[in-house]
Amino acid sequence: MLTFDVQIWGIRKRPDRAAAYQLRWRVGVQPFSKSYKIKAQADGRRSELLAALRKREQFDTETGLPASEVQAAQSPTWFTHAREYAAMKWPNASAKHRASIADALATVTPRLVKDNRGAPAPKVLRAALYSWVFRFVLNENGELVARINAEPAPDAIVDALDWISRKSVDIAAISTPAVVRSALDALALKMDGTVAADNTVNRKVPVFSNCLRYAVEQERLPSLPLDRVDWTRPETEDEIDFRFVPGPGLARKLIDAVGEQGVRGRHLKAFFGCLYYAANRPGEAANLREADFTLPEQGWGEVLLSASTPRVGSGWTDSGESFDSRGLKKRARKATRPVPIPPVLVHLVRDHIKEFGTAEDGRLFHAVRGGGLLSKEYGDVWKAARRTALTAEEVASPLAEVPYSLRAAGVSLWLESGVSPAEVARRAGHSIAVLFRFYAKAIHRNQDVANQQIERALATDSGSDLP
Repeated sequence: MLTFDVQIWGIRKRPDRAAAYQLRWRVGVQPFSKSYKIKAQADGRRSELLAALRKREQFDTETGLPASEVQAAQSPTWFTHAREYAAMKWPNASAKHRASIADALATVTPRLVKDNRGAPAPKVLRAALYSWVFRFVLNENGELVARINAEPAPDAIVDALDWISRKSVDIAAISTPAVVRSALDALALKMDGTVAADNTVNRKVPVFSNCLRYAVEQERLPSLPLDRVDWTRPETEDEIDFRFVPGPGLARKLIDAVGEQGVRGRHLKAFFGCLYYAANRPGEAANLREADFTLPEQGWGEVLLSASTPRVGSGWTDSGESFDSRGLKKRARKATRPVPIPPVLVHLVRDHIKEFGTAEDGRLFHAVRGGGLLSKEYGDVWKAARRTALTAEEVASPLAEVPYSLRAAGVSLWLESGVSPAEVARRAGHSIAVLFRFYAKAIHRNQDVANQQIERALATDSGSDLP
């Protein structure tokens, strides 16, 4: 029980005792005392208790200690807390997010230690944390446990984890601004000490923040300590640089160039068509099946998007496969997104099915040897197509540098054609906020077109006034 009813008495000297200086205090009705050999030690401890009183801190009636000291004595280490947080997040996180959590925690945990005496090599410690502690597997009883608790690990990994478990600071230490700043600084660096990319930092910091929020939720920290540190995340320029987004003519030229890269290029031509004409994400297009399409002989068709299969790594998926089959990004697991597709894409898909058919599971696009389509595979075809379609100067520039550029080009085309931002966001699977953040210039040009249309309408003499 905690109470403000505390009284601290002066130091009493007892010459007949080895520890002659006795500090006495009362919490509620319960008296407490502690003896010291040196008066300065007793005075120092008395000052600590008085300081807690001045801070209006409650004391525990069972131990006689200030609440902060009780919490510190009972709190786990940061390492233990981080393991619990990762285990809590794993079941409901996507494979990509699981890997991201492990990455952030493996980056910050080595910094949150009492000292570095006897520390293992940084690469060994990172491997131990990333691949053995913050990665989870099912044990022989079907229980989800850290990999280190289910599989035999190399001696170097075991030694590294023994070291970090002994050296990790108590979670209560994270309330100290200097410790928090040290952790944030670690997140801003790569393993070689150089500055990490802005997007990397902005991906890792929320994981650290959420882990601290979990500590507050578990009553291991009184409040979120990030609020007391003057540390600013790197600013990133989210808006797309339209100098390097291909226009309609160049996009068609690049897709045609894909089809010129042998049999593999012809197989992937419709894949890249989906990225441009339907603004699919690569992970969405890779999962498309014949049944997802409505392909009329003439006119517009439709593609019904229902899943995405990004490649993450077999260690982070529930299935043990390299691809994580999940719902659409930022959507409920069973949500779908119908997207109208123009006749040019209808014909591309029809021609693809006619020449290549589908995989055994119905997917249109697959790897050379079967299975999920690899990003390296379609990335290599894209590089070859750029060399075919672009000048040497353009190839050396960021123009259409990655396949994802086609999706940005498709969304930009819709906006500049006068399609409302709300409809563009729906077709692309964006929120309105994200659309405005990434495509502000294109939206502004769209608004200019709309303004001209309104101005022409206002200038028209209808012959009658509105009531």
